[in-house]
Amino acid sequence: MSNNKVLEKAIAVGVVLADQTRHIAEEHLDELQQLIESAGGVVVSKILAKRVAPDAATWIGSGKAEEIKRLAAKERASLIVFDDDLSPAQTRNLERITEVKVIDRSALILDIFAGRARSREARTQVELAQLEYMLPRLTRQWSHLERQAGGIGTRGVGETQLEIDRRIVRNRISQLKGELEKIERTRETQRKSRSAAFTVALVGYTNAGKSTLFNQLTGGKALAVDKLFATLDAKSQRAAFPMPRQTVIIDTVGFVRKLPHHLVASFRSTMEEAVAADLVLHVIDGSHPQYEEQRVVGEEVLRGLGIAEERVIDVYNKEDAEPTLSRLAPAKSRRYVTLSALTGRGVEGLVEIVRERELAGGEVLELDVPHEQSRVLAKLRAVAEIYDEHSDDHSTRVTAWVPRNAMHYFDKFSVANLLQRAKVS
Repeated sequence: MSNNKVLEKAIAVGVVLADQTRHIAEEHLDELQQLIESAGGVVVSKILAKRVAPDAATWIGSGKAEEIKRLAAKERASLIVFDDDLSPAQTRNLERITEVKVIDRSALILDIFAGRARSREARTQVELAQLEYMLPRLTRQWSHLERQAGGIGTRGVGETQLEIDRRIVRNRISQLKGELEKIERTRETQRKSRSAAFTVALVGYTNAGKSTLFNQLTGGKALAVDKLFATLDAKSQRAAFPMPRQTVIIDTVGFVRKLPHHLVASFRSTMEEAVAADLVLHVIDGSHPQYEEQRVVGEEVLRGLGIAEERVIDVYNKEDAEPTLSRLAPAKSRRYVTLSALTGRGVEGLVEIVRERELAGGEVLELDVPHEQSRVLAKLRAVAEIYDEHSDDHSTRVTAWVPRNAMHYFDKFSVANLLQRAKVS
């Protein structure tokens, strides 16, 4: 028996406004096609409508909507997807004209997230975003009762049922927000438990190669496929490379242009991993024609999260697809590196940069701690990264990386500052 799934035929629709170029609008429509394919559909036609300003009733104008209706009938399309967010009224008007299901970019992205969510946290975040998106659109669910208004047994039922539905949805939203607060407290506890570790968060546009790089840095087996939004859950694992300190790599959910604001708010707890990280690697697909726009999207998200530029390193990935990356115009304000997460080329250079950042926050000291100073040793083990430790009859000799803000605890026990010695030699 065949397992082939029948793909839903879709028409992708974009609008070129007066302040836009057709070229950029076409690139955005190409991304919308990728999103539709990620959701399990197939694009049978793409349409760009040129307008000075969006139409208040249908976004694209009634004449263009009639044209799309004819095209949908010809292509036997059962779905029309708009690249911009539509109001509930615009969606209803378009469905009435085209007689085909109409959704916007936000609804499409929410659908993809719903299909990919696996953990309790991701499922809770997606459901919350979906319900907040759905709430102002609930009137659509009861149009069949509106058409029957005045019939025996139906007078007033539509409005009553609508209010009941709204109350149910609001209650569920409140419940989900409470669940997310509990999850965030758990996540905060987990962050505190690894506070002694140096944390490196991978962020960037969806499908930039974050999960592939995560696997390179950790020796892990995170799902890494050529697919938008393959990762929804923040994953963390120790670095596989020898590092000066215990190092944890964190993979996060990808960014995308016009990400629904409900989704951004719901996934904020996941992105807090990047906010709390010691170092943020902004992974950019250097082979993508719109890599600069994707970089800007990422920069805007990072700025919105309050992440300082000095904590960010730009990582231009997919050097295997664009071997020289000579056309790149990196942001001048930040350090950057080019590599191929797929082949591993250039990864060691990135690891060296991470090592430098780790060491910059402290010093490698050789300490001689008398046995009677057991509290000093306990403090050292709590705040430092121990490299070597051995004892004789009188004391314990320790080589350790010590955070700069804790060095004063150990000043009188210091035998040598090995980093300073290395710099002098």
